[in-house]
Amino acid sequence: MDATKRRHSEGEWKQVREPRCWGGMVPTEGIWKALKNAASTLKGHAQRVFMAEVVRNLGRGGQRQAQAKLGWSRMTIRKGEHELRTGIECVDGRRGRVGKPIDARLPNLRQDISDLVDCQSQADPRFESERVYCKLSAAHVVELLIDKKGYTDLELPSNETIRNMLNAGGYTLRKVQKTKPKKRSQRPTPSSSKSIE
Repeated sequence: MDATKRRHSEGEWKQVREPRCWGGMVPTEGIWKALKNAASTLKGHAQRVFMAEVVRNLGRGGQRQAQAKLGWSRMTIRKGEHELRTGIECVDGRRGRVGKPIDARLPNLRQDISDLVDCQSQADPRFESERVYCKLSAAHVVELLIDKKGYTDLELPSNETIRNMLNAGGYTLRKVQKTKPKKRSQRPTPSSSKSIE
């Protein structure tokens, strides 16, 4: 380890040793950048094991250095160290969540939604935009899909997904505003304004 002098908090000089790794070499900015790029090309188990090997080579305090210099999560590094130590690959949370998009599972859903909503929607009363105002909430649209179109509650997506589909279709889930006639100026009545003569 290289010994360098740094000023101590009380004002005196103190010998501080720089961390070394990989056979006594101090990592430079170029090495940190190369490690970060190499880790970003890997995914899942391979990435975690790579991170763990880098941290192991950094030596004591390697996790903190990797977190500070490379932006790696210490939890991910620990998971990689566990995988490296045991040889068992931990299951990613992403593996079980890969699903088909809603249009692949329910190809007629968009058309069914627009069939239900079109009869209950109204154009902008002032014709200032092309948006269509819908009197139905997303939860009510789900109820109508179950009652009138024969869908089950389990196969339908969440209310938020239905709301996003309505917004993408140009429907605005807002209370329909009625046009208000412009106020005319009040005509003076004989009792309201008396002129002083």
